[in-house]
Parts: sequence; structure tokens; C-alpha cells
Amino acid sequence: MFQRLCLVSLVGLGSLALPSFAQPTPTAAPAAPAKTVPATWDVAALQSATITPEWGETKGLAREVYYAGEPFRGKPTRIFAYYAKPEGKGPFPAMVLVHGGGGTAFQAWAEHWAKRGYCAIAMDLAGKGPKGRLPDGGPDQDDGGKFGAFTESNYRDMWSYHAVAAAIRAHTLIRSFPEVDRDRIGLTGISWGGYLTCIISGVDHRFQAAVPVYGCGFLQDNSVWKPNRFDKMSPEQRDLWIRYFEPSQYLGSVKCPILFLNGTNDFAYPMDSYQKSYNLVQSPRTISVRVRLPHGHIWTFPEVDTFIDSHLKSGKPVASVGPLMRMGDQATAKVNSAVPLQKAMLHFAEATGPWQTRKWSSMPAMLDKGTISATIPTDRPLVVYLSVIDERGVEISSNHEVIAKP
Repeated sequence: MFQRLCLVSLVGLGSLALPSFAQPTPTAAPAAPAKTVPATWDVAALQSATITPEWGETKGLAREVYYAGEPFRGKPTRIFAYYAKPEGKGPFPAMVLVHGGGGTAFQAWAEHWAKRGYCAIAMDLAGKGPKGRLPDGGPDQDDGGKFGAFTESNYRDMWSYHAVAAAIRAHTLIRSFPEVDRDRIGLTGISWGGYLTCIISGVDHRFQAAVPVYGCGFLQDNSVWKPNRFDKMSPEQRDLWIRYFEPSQYLGSVKCPILFLNGTNDFAYPMDSYQKSYNLVQSPRTISVRVRLPHGHIWTFPEVDTFIDSHLKSGKPVASVGPLMRMGDQATAKVNSAVPLQKAMLHFAEATGPWQTRKWSSMPAMLDKGTISATIPTDRPLVVYLSVIDERGVEISSNHEVIAKP
């Protein structure tokens, strides 16, 4: 289920500055303390496994590859993937690519990264190969496989268990290739792949950078699946799902730099659950929430490429935007950027109704001596956040704040 939303941005530069006597207070919630991660996966075994690739046809810059997955209902499984690499011997940085719902192993996604100087592996997470379902494939990526009833004795048959393990195995496999620099490997996933990236980056600490696109945790609190899935579970089943497969159990253990990219009106992963998710992270984190960002298997966002380059290829970093600070109707955030900034904006919407249907507006904000500032409209209740766009077209934002009605 993917929907396309048009992208609209009303931007410019304004001239309002925060009075020098104001003493704003930060509104971002502090990061939660680290907690023990559930032992859902035998991560050490997945990381140390000897994974023998079974090579298939070469197509363009990519080559088909099969590798062993986790047993499913007592039977062995295989995982299909595309592996792409640049010309030459390397060593090259590398990427592990995790698709979302309705997706598969995308050859073009692996090739996107190969053209940018990376080795890349894009695996299928629905038990499929290049011509349909594999006879020895793992669980399908349907709602039953994700949310069906399970017990502590058979949780390893659930889709999320297999999908996380498949990505960690792909990481172990790509690290074994001589052309790959094992110290420069990143992870990114889209939608359900973003959900998985939140978990994987919290358990597989070999990654040097991670980018979940759209996906987040706290799905039981607010998400497209809450009414028809979580609200219909028994309390015991819901608690069991959260214990094993909820990203909020793992995000506090992420150790690598991480970028969260989402849209204001995302149909599946709303901004409240998104904020709760990124607030758990204690490693360096960056937020990019874009107004009405389209949702789909899109792997050409400049934020993702630039962020990964900055950590794996010594590229110039994305901007650093500090917490939103508010004094009355003045909103500010500190900003630091290695490249010139082109625009600063205040984004706002009436804070009523579902996040997916809120009507967002944007207005110019002021950039002055490392500070973004703007006057907040007087309507209440209101949700607001600040963002900047640099000369590369990369947009980075602050956290959002909901301003209640007096």
C-alpha cells in the first residue's frame, strides 16, 4: 500500500530575529537511557556465520546471488538478492538495502549505489526470486506474517524475525567480499524497510551509518496498522509483539550516526510516533521531515545519498539543526552547515485531526549567525518545526512541537 502525495514547499528568506534578551527553552524530549535489548536474534551467530554465495546471471551492473536464510517452520530457506559493484578492485564502501511492503530485491536500487562508487546488496524479504516465489523461500511479506498470533516458542517463524536476520546475513556476506571495505558499510531501508532499519541498526553494530526512510517504531501507539491490527490483538499478544518486534525496543541501542527521513503527511508512519522513535536514539542523529514527502520505493532522495557519503566517503556533512526553542511566538534553532544554506523555513499546521490529513503551510525564516528564527502564527493548537535547505538541495529539520490551545 503506497500512495503518492504531491510535494509543495513555499520557501524564502525572512528578516525576523529573536530579541537578545529572550531566554528560550528547548522543547525536544531528552534521549531515553539505554536499556537491555531483547535477545530476539542470535546476532553473534549471524555475524560470524560463513555464508556461501550462489551466483546467478549478471544483469547490467548487478549480479543475481542467493544465500542461506533462517529455517522457516523447520525447513531451510534461501534468500535472493542483487549485488552490484563499481568497476575496479576497491576497496569500496558498501550499502545494505532493505525494501518495504510490496517490494522485492530491486536491481535498480543496487545499481544506483554502484554508480555512486559503492558495492550494494538488495535482498528480497518475501521469499521470492527473480521469477516469483522460491520453493525454499521464507515467509511472505503479508500482514499475517507480520501481525499473526505467535508464542515465545514459534516467534522465529514471523516475517520480522526472518527479515532482520536476512539483512544481517546480507551484511555478513558483503563484508566477506575482497572489494568491500569492511569499515565503511551503511544501511538504509524504505517504509517497512525503514522499520527494519530501526531494529537492525540497534542490534548489528558493525554499520557505520543508517537511514530509515519513513519507517519508525511505536506502531501500536499510532500508525496505519493500529486500528485493524494492534487494537484487535489481545493484551497478551500485543505485549509479546512489542517485546520481540517493536523498533522502540532497539532504537536506544543504535551506536552509529542515523538519519530519519519522513514526510509530514505520511500515510503509515505519523509524526508523533516518528518523534518518539528518534528521541530514543543516543548516537548522533539527524532529522529530515519534509512537507508532503511522497511515499514509495524512492531511492533518489539527496538527503540519503549525502548523509551516507559524509560518513562513508568523506563527503561534506549535512547541516546540523539543533532543538526547536520557543519563547512566546518566537521559534529558533541553532544551525551549523559545511556548505552554504539557501533557504530557511518555518512549517506549521493546525494540530487537530489525523496527522495524515493536516494541511501544512511554510513561511520564510531568518538565518543569522548560526540561528534560524521565525515568528509563529497565532492560531492554536498548532504544530511547528524549522528546517534549512543547503545548496545541494538537502533539507534538514528540527524536531516538531505541538503548541496547545490556551
